[in-house]
Amino acid sequence: MTVVSRIYTPEPSAGSMRLQALVDELLRRGHEVTVLTTTPPRSIPLREEPTEAVHRWPVLRDRAGYVRGYAQYLSYDLPLFFRVLFAKRPDAYIVEPPPTTGMIMLVACWLLRRPYIYYAADIWSDAASMTGAAKWVVAAVRWVEKRVLAGASGNLVVSQGVANRIESMAPGAASAVVGHGVDTDLFSADGATVAESADVVYVGTMSEWHGARLAIEALALVMRRDADITAAFIGQGAEKEDMIALARELGLSDRIRFMAPVPAAEAARWVRSARVALATLKPGAGYDFAVPTKLYAALAVGTPVAYAGPTALRNVIEQDNLGEAASFTAEDYADAIMRLLPRSSTQPDGRLVEWAQRNVSARSVAVRSAEVVEKITQRLRTSVLPGMR
Repeated sequence: MTVVSRIYTPEPSAGSMRLQALVDELLRRGHEVTVLTTTPPRSIPLREEPTEAVHRWPVLRDRAGYVRGYAQYLSYDLPLFFRVLFAKRPDAYIVEPPPTTGMIMLVACWLLRRPYIYYAADIWSDAASMTGAAKWVVAAVRWVEKRVLAGASGNLVVSQGVANRIESMAPGAASAVVGHGVDTDLFSADGATVAESADVVYVGTMSEWHGARLAIEALALVMRRDADITAAFIGQGAEKEDMIALARELGLSDRIRFMAPVPAAEAARWVRSARVALATLKPGAGYDFAVPTKLYAALAVGTPVAYAGPTALRNVIEQDNLGEAASFTAEDYADAIMRLLPRSSTQPDGRLVEWAQRNVSARSVAVRSAEVVEKITQRLRTSVLPGMR
């Protein structure tokens, strides 16, 4: 098997962590696995002697060090085409978005007569339409995405909501809902903490559709009520610079720290040390069906979550008593954080850990994904690949 992704461990992201879990499961089942990915930022050390064969390629990154933007995607996608053509041919390719990477692999797999399986964690064209992109850009992304989804021998889908959207975009596209999880061995209640911890922690991407700026606005209200509260934001994204400027404007730079992305093990230490973990998802931004992985990570280490976002996930948090949920307003979110702080501590909540182990273990997601991959490759050994009839 060959995994194709612009981002992979140790670079921290939801995508890299779930791909690592899938690779580990495929290795456990006796498959030979190769990963075609990128060279991470210099601030992130490479893993020593990974079991899988990892081949990296230098790419363009934005100012935050992230492979985000069409120029950055193409700096990975264009060399990828030739890397794939002249490399050993696997039984199948497992392809991570964006759709541009999917299109490169659709063409390459057609030439090589090999199947590809697309990991559809979300719908990129829907997200693009919510970010103010030009209509022709959204139309182009949607055209590409439809063909990538339809051309795949299978699509690994993280939720039924995404599966429904795929069916409406590309009727008949083969999809299997495998779920979305977090590495509960890495994000566990047992482990080290950080010396200079923060009361409130946000770890992960700060993009337009996360709407993480709301967290700064809410924390400003919280910190007016309690002068001792501190916070840390760890990660990168399109909104980060705006959030730093807002914290400075509000006079909170000494109480709200902003840090670069850190390896997942270090992220776990920060969340484990906090009293409250933050998670946001902007309603109407094309991701109402999504679940921020940072929420699962916090629960896995036993830290309660203050969440602001669409109603569906708020209902889950309230019904299962996983923390506090709020509508997407600064006032409501501040109230949710304040309700949670007095009853929280840096000691892990065993009930939350148990919930995460039972419901969102990345190992169980990887097992389901590996089973789908194996079924597809076994079936296709004696059949004709999609689009080649």
